[in-house]
Amino acid sequence: MKILFNDGHIEECPVENEIEVLRHSAAHIMAQAVKRLYPQAHFGYGPATEKGFHYDIDFGETVITDETLTDIEKEMRKIIKENLPFRVFELPREEAVKLMQERGELYKAEHIGDLPDDARITFYQQGDYIDMCVGSHLTYTKALKAFKLTAVSGAYWKNDQKNKMLTRLNGVAFRTQEELDAYETQVREAKARDHRKIGREMKLFMTDDLIGKGLPMFLPKGYTVWQELENYIKEKERMLGYQHVLTPCVGTVGLYQTSGHWEHYRENMFPVMEVDQEQFVLRPMNCPHHMMIYANQQHSYRDLPIRIGEIAHDFRFEPSGTLKGIERGRHFCQNDAHLFVTPEQIKDEVSSVVDLIFDVYKDFGIENYRCVLSLRDPEDKVKYHQDDAMWERAENALREVLTELNISFTEEIGEAAFYGPKLDVNVQPAVGAEYTLSTCQLDFCLPAKFNLTYIDRNGAEKTPVVLHRAILGSLDRFMAYLIEETKGVFPLWLAPVQVKVLPVSEKSNEYAEKVWKELKNSGIRAELDDRNEKIGYKIRSARQDDKVPYMIIVGEKEVSECTISVRVRATDRTNNDTLPEFIQTLKEQIKNRN
Repeated sequence: MKILFNDGHIEECPVENEIEVLRHSAAHIMAQAVKRLYPQAHFGYGPATEKGFHYDIDFGETVITDETLTDIEKEMRKIIKENLPFRVFELPREEAVKLMQERGELYKAEHIGDLPDDARITFYQQGDYIDMCVGSHLTYTKALKAFKLTAVSGAYWKNDQKNKMLTRLNGVAFRTQEELDAYETQVREAKARDHRKIGREMKLFMTDDLIGKGLPMFLPKGYTVWQELENYIKEKERMLGYQHVLTPCVGTVGLYQTSGHWEHYRENMFPVMEVDQEQFVLRPMNCPHHMMIYANQQHSYRDLPIRIGEIAHDFRFEPSGTLKGIERGRHFCQNDAHLFVTPEQIKDEVSSVVDLIFDVYKDFGIENYRCVLSLRDPEDKVKYHQDDAMWERAENALREVLTELNISFTEEIGEAAFYGPKLDVNVQPAVGAEYTLSTCQLDFCLPAKFNLTYIDRNGAEKTPVVLHRAILGSLDRFMAYLIEETKGVFPLWLAPVQVKVLPVSEKSNEYAEKVWKELKNSGIRAELDDRNEKIGYKIRSARQDDKVPYMIIVGEKEVSECTISVRVRATDRTNNDTLPEFIQTLKEQIKNRN
């Protein structure tokens, strides 16, 4: 594929740059199509992006909807068929501004004023359309083989809320139609797995703008899953000597000034609340509270390690554009813990945390993940606590421990917490980009800020080291991950409804109700579907909508023989059984979390 550079020369495009050039050119072709259909449109920015391309456009009073994209796509195909050549030219600043003003492109003219005085101002033209751009581009429009417009959204001019809201047209472009087809298949799969869609269909959680954006509410079935996850991880932690606490969801501004979060994290916190002439904020994390619990009494080296755990409610004012169901909200519950250790205990405690992470991943069948040692960026004097000696000590200590434990990891600069380096375990979900699920952070900073001490074996006061760790991350995000990985088909022990009892007809209702009550009395989460519907409909509803692991079908035969017919969702097979034997089988599977 040949491309046109902004100095006018043409050469073969490096393979690694092909996608960017295709997407950049697609943005220009889309802009030309828009200009033909909507001559009053004015253009802002139109870059290639990691996933495709977009253009921010002022359409005036015209409202652009998803349906409009079809018309724009048709016009783009006409332009591609015309096989217009891309041409490039350069203008002095004054002439460039004049050209944009004459063409009504006031946003482009304004953008020229933002460029450095010595900037080259180049333009690319295809047919009657001229766009200010640094390139590079295709040589002819016909070289764009596969594209699709995907969505309409909003974007402030220059990403500044004080400026006008423009309409953002989004699209994707690929080398071949086969690549585009593969992308669309992936998009369909992502929609099928979207935890927001599945959560709504299974009645797991809900959101409502009257409550507030990013503030999901768990419904009875969803909260059942949530509680099972809480019980699961707390049981594991108790076996390892963790002590669980409960702390408030607010703290004083002074608490976060002491910890350093006020300086380094304030932009992600909810606004200050003033009560009785004292300032409070909703807490974004729990470490300051746990520091104060440790400081509540004097400790000896014999007491350490002290492991404080909490399923803690936290609040962060995330930008509205980043909110995504229960995967990322403004309220969430961390599976948080802080381990107060001596320097000599760092290796053993990090090893124990890592073992716990991998043990949990084994239980849930999580295999696609990687470990990252997240370090500070020494050049960033704003994000990180400034203490070079502390950082060197902490980063070397964590690196040495991970190396000694034979844990394979990569290092990433600029991803550390503001107070210390961390081990992040990033999972690759079935669809979408990877994200951090579990973390273990090494902290020499906060214990000193809170003047935490312990008495060593020689009677001297020493400062403990703190490990911040989250195994499930937040229960909310972990649950979202599980929903998307399983498409809502939870294992038996997690399933909100474990068994559905389905009478074939009204004649079976009385016996079916007895079966249902016996299941419930045995601690099984069971529901009775005695609706006046055909049995096939009830089975499909239980299997597809509620995703219930087991269905008990009760007909005249089962009533007369005092037995049950058990349909297994995983295999679609039906087995005959007695109710006591079936209940015993369920209890064993639930106990073993099979």
